[in-house]
Amino acid sequence: MGLLDSVLGAVMGGQQAQGAGQGGIGNIIAMVGNNPQLLQAVTGMLGNDGEHGGLGGLIGRFEQAGLGHVVSSWIGKGENLPVSGEQMAQVLGTDTVAALARKVGLSADDLPGQLSQILPGLVDQLTPHGESPAAGLGNAGDLMGMLGGLLRR
Repeated sequence: MGLLDSVLGAVMGGQQAQGAGQGGIGNIIAMVGNNPQLLQAVTGMLGNDGEHGGLGGLIGRFEQAGLGHVVSSWIGKGENLPVSGEQMAQVLGTDTVAALARKVGLSADDLPGQLSQILPGLVDQLTPHGESPAAGLGNAGDLMGMLGGLLRR
């Protein structure tokens, strides 16, 4: 867990990332600072090597739920549309929410709300060119490296 510790340590150790408090990556990392497992679950969900189909799988789930325009706003250049905890639960489905909640030590009622606060900004930061990479975002380890790079900026 060394890379996760490094990423979290950069924020929690007093080195605030540029844009922290303004929806920047530092603010996102700070939000999960009390529950590092949440960041691992999210990077596992977005990573190509995760069981949820990576970013492409997440986009597909949003589209199936009639919320494709929401996730597209996070990827595109411009303002991120919000998503509610209820919408996030609908997109992910009961089984996925329950499994992720167990992994991170949260209740299935609390997890979707927290994901709705983290995912828009995180997806936005990980797709800085305004489009979803054809090959996805890489594996979960790659994503942690990208987050570390964003913090150093």
